[in-house]
Amino acid sequence: MDKEKIIAELNRHKKLPYLDYRLKQETEDFTDTLFYTLFDANTPVAVNLELLEKKFDKLMDMACWDLEKPSEELWGSYISHLPQILENLNLDAEAILNCDPASLSIQEIYMAYPGFYAIAIYRLAHELCVEGVPLIPRMMTEYAHRQTGVDINPGAKIGKSFFIDHATGVVIGETAVIHDNVKLYQGVTLGALYVAKNLEKTKRHPTIENNVTIYANATILGGDTVVGENSIIGGNAWITSSVPPNSKVYHTPEIKIKTTPNV
Repeated sequence: MDKEKIIAELNRHKKLPYLDYRLKQETEDFTDTLFYTLFDANTPVAVNLELLEKKFDKLMDMACWDLEKPSEELWGSYISHLPQILENLNLDAEAILNCDPASLSIQEIYMAYPGFYAIAIYRLAHELCVEGVPLIPRMMTEYAHRQTGVDINPGAKIGKSFFIDHATGVVIGETAVIHDNVKLYQGVTLGALYVAKNLEKTKRHPTIENNVTIYANATILGGDTVVGENSIIGGNAWITSSVPPNSKVYHTPEIKIKTTPNV
């Protein structure tokens, strides 16, 4: 065994592409700091905004990207949206409290509900995505995905008072559009009907209009698919075409029970 040759080959291949995993670690630290700044009562906002700016600058330096706007301008624009983001997240928390009979307090929503945490990190990442920051928003939502089992692409557009109950297994694609007062349950997929690289610039994921409820493990696919307002999508439904407003869609399984007599 030629150890030096093996090392040289490993070093040659690991640089294609060049990856600095400190960027991932720093992004996760930035995400945690941002979350605490908005919600933790013992975290001083003014102090942490200064800290966050330094962390953001470090992320941009580590990534070495050529951005259309300088880092300072990006950061200034981003933090100007934080009050609105926080207001929207408070509406999300209230929606969960009002819709879930198992919720005992608003504090429980913020501190113990994986759906709320996933929505919070999505909203914080989405604004960076809108600002044109590459990769960082995706790593933020993937960090939340790892902790909650909820995969929301930061490019998705989600309206006010959004509620994800139980959360585990929810997937929301990049071009999905979700309007206001929508409720999702565990295992829901808002996905693409076809998967092909040449579709990357097209709308591949469905639109969900106001006041829609989608129950567990329903799958809704396609960029042209629109679920009309006030509709209810039952559990395990498979939908690849639009649903009119005020509809109920449900899957009827065949259930057989065979009882063995006592011997």
